[in-house]
Amino acid sequence: MLIAVNCYVFDCLKLCHTNSYLELLCTENLRGMLGQRTCALLGSLPSALSDGSAQIGMFQHLFPCMIQRRQGRGIPAGNPNSEFMTLLSVFTGECKKCRHCKSEESNMCDLLRINTDRGVMLNDGKSRFSIKGKPIYHFVGTSTFSEYTVLHVGCVAKINPAAPLDKVCVLTCGISTGLGATLNVAKPTKGSTVAVFGLGAVGLAAAEGARIAGASRIIGVDLNSNRFHEALKFGFTEFVNPKDHDKPVQEVIAEMTGGGVDRSIECTGNINAMISAFECVHDGWGVVVLVGVPNKDDAFKTHPVNFLNEKTLKGTFFGNYKPRSDLPSVVEMYLNKELELEKFITHEVPFSEINKAFEYMLKGESIRCIIRMET
Repeated sequence: MLIAVNCYVFDCLKLCHTNSYLELLCTENLRGMLGQRTCALLGSLPSALSDGSAQIGMFQHLFPCMIQRRQGRGIPAGNPNSEFMTLLSVFTGECKKCRHCKSEESNMCDLLRINTDRGVMLNDGKSRFSIKGKPIYHFVGTSTFSEYTVLHVGCVAKINPAAPLDKVCVLTCGISTGLGATLNVAKPTKGSTVAVFGLGAVGLAAAEGARIAGASRIIGVDLNSNRFHEALKFGFTEFVNPKDHDKPVQEVIAEMTGGGVDRSIECTGNINAMISAFECVHDGWGVVVLVGVPNKDDAFKTHPVNFLNEKTLKGTFFGNYKPRSDLPSVVEMYLNKELELEKFITHEVPFSEINKAFEYMLKGESIRCIIRMET
């Protein structure tokens, strides 16, 4: 089932590290990791930008759009009198038919989970983009550095049309990942203590989840102390820079909290941070959730007695949110003023200045940068 998407000038998208990561892989010619199709897309997208393919060739996959019903083919049933639907497009999907989609415990759809190598539509194996007769392949199923795109119906979530698109667009990747890691997986109780490793956008979203859950102490752990002041607005109560101590940070946190925190969320992808996040939780009930993506050669090493002492290790993908079923409720959290999104948005640029957005991100100057499509 397909949906034809018409993106109007008031639509917007936001930049995330996925773009920069795939840019690096392709510019270093690591095509075997992504596949020729993805790299072909990265290198051939027509754009108003002046830099090379590393800057102009990345379709961002996360932004909201208005769907014009009369132009859609196979649009799922909704209000028959409605001409438009307000949707979020998501890099991972929900077919609602596979075992994962039918399970209340998983969001890893067999059909539509993230795939960096496919580059084509599922029903006919063809791309919907071309330039001068040559195909341009899709980026993780959405390809939204474009005014028009075509998506599988399972990769769009229908949301409340009252939601401001230049705010809720940040919910389609890292913010939901961090938020859900806390609320859906770690599940801290009111008054509990939570440690968050890594104070980038995902870590800040994890802290936002802890704030919403009513945690009494939220401890931020990061090697960059310059991040601490800005992080206060996300609910953090105290901070630890491992470089300021002559002992492992897990020991520092255990001393601060009388034996360890109740919940720990790791958002860096650094294997040492993962181990520290696990070992800093309290025995008997402590839970750590791994969010960051490690290097493929990394190995998680800890003493088995940590498990015997009833510490729990979990992982998550997209915060365990099912895109179609769960994202609408996250949007409602924002509309009901339970979830604060404005503080994540630090910059905004027109699409013609997308290179600035990359610069802000790579220099660590932004949390999330909104990119507005132009007329």
